[in-house]
Amino acid sequence: MPQSDLEKQPIRSGRIQLDPEGAEQGLAQLVLTVIELLRQLVERHAIRRVDGGTLTEEQIEQLGVALMNLDVKMDELKEIFDLDDEDLNIDLGPLGNLL
Repeated sequence: MPQSDLEKQPIRSGRIQLDPEGAEQGLAQLVLTVIELLRQLVERHAIRRVDGGTLTEEQIEQLGVALMNLDVKMDELKEIFDLDDEDLNIDLGPLGNLL
């Protein structure tokens, strides 16, 4: 796609803005998006392991506490950088949204 076409595209919500004044905000959005993606993958894997019956009751309890703690930390970081769940769902263009 020619550069002139890229400049004419309207700003879409869900895209990371890395302008010089908002670089910190854009970087925080990118990092938190990657963390949220990994958190969701870990959560899905944990559910499969619990459903598969390969974990003890103690391991299930520890896993649940760890995932809840991670969720609380993510909420704290989103509040610090004034981001919400929608901001972490990056628009990948023709591929759709990330999350």
